[in-house]
Amino acid sequence: MNSRERILTTLEHREPDRIPFDLGSTQVTGIHVVAYERLRDYLGLPRVTPALCDVIQQLALPDEDVIEKLGVDVRGLFPLNSHNWNIVNRDVGDYWEYVDEWGITHRRPKVDGLYYSIVRSPLADPLLTPDDVRAYRFPNTGDPARIKGLREQAEQYRAQGKAVMLKGVLAGIFEMAQRVRGMENLLMDMASNETLAGALFDKMLELKLAFWEMALPCLRDVVDVISEADDYGTQVSQLISPRMFRQQIKPRLALLFARLKQLAPHARLFFHSCGNVRPLLPDFIEIGVDILNPIHITATGMEPRALKRDFGDAIVFWGGGVDTQDVLPHGTPQQVKDNVRRNIDALAPGGGYVFGAVHNIQADVPPQNIVAMWEALREA
Repeated sequence: MNSRERILTTLEHREPDRIPFDLGSTQVTGIHVVAYERLRDYLGLPRVTPALCDVIQQLALPDEDVIEKLGVDVRGLFPLNSHNWNIVNRDVGDYWEYVDEWGITHRRPKVDGLYYSIVRSPLADPLLTPDDVRAYRFPNTGDPARIKGLREQAEQYRAQGKAVMLKGVLAGIFEMAQRVRGMENLLMDMASNETLAGALFDKMLELKLAFWEMALPCLRDVVDVISEADDYGTQVSQLISPRMFRQQIKPRLALLFARLKQLAPHARLFFHSCGNVRPLLPDFIEIGVDILNPIHITATGMEPRALKRDFGDAIVFWGGGVDTQDVLPHGTPQQVKDNVRRNIDALAPGGGYVFGAVHNIQADVPPQNIVAMWEALREA
């Protein structure tokens, strides 16, 4: 099998010739540039200046030599967005700062700064109204410039036998509303002013649809997987109650996912949501999610064997291959291998599984542990 055949086989809940591997096809299955440069050195590959697919998270776009050496099966298409486009830093003392196309202010420490954090949200005014939301100048997410050159990239990846993943240009309906409004403000709005929260969510849905309705007619025949994301889980429970999710978020997600499936009926829908989302999995499946990521195996309720038993016939698991919070950065190579084997034994039987770490590989992960992860995968 080539890589694309391998991915498509497992997406059909059948076992391929080996477990497919993803590294770097999205902004949630990637590797921090610091860890990436160390990995290249460890593998004996020449030093390069890595391209970044996500400047906010400082994620490297893996080069062809790494892709081929590690046998990565998926390649990503990264439309132009606030994480990789028109980023102009200004010097503000101890930090680099930039204001993105949404009006959000980000900062990264000059000394040992590993990523950017939001320090100012443009719609944080406590007296904000739905009319203010509608009047705000949001980015033109339907600008065709955002996908310039992506079809050619996709055709090249297809010619190489790789599966192709396409991500959107803004975070999830819930998460993007948090970014522009401020998390505390939005959560208060959802509890006490549903009209205002709804205006924000409706705008995010509108902006998502503007992108996908522009992009998919141009790319749907060269794309295998469409990536969407919205974080609802914590390490223990959820950021909002399942009831609140079902009342305020789920109906809008259902509209978005239905439209995606109309626009690209042959593509599978990949949905990233961190933490304990087990109570929401039946909802995700109901509204059309085909693939769940990242499989946060150390969160309450996300035990891999139980997930496979209860949902493995209805949803593909993408990730969950090794714990990125403790084992991958702090364990020995043998502990990494043992963790990988347990998770593969739980998630891979019968197909419906793509291997990846639980979220992005961070800067503090030693290269020998990344190689141990990969070796355990190849030995499975």
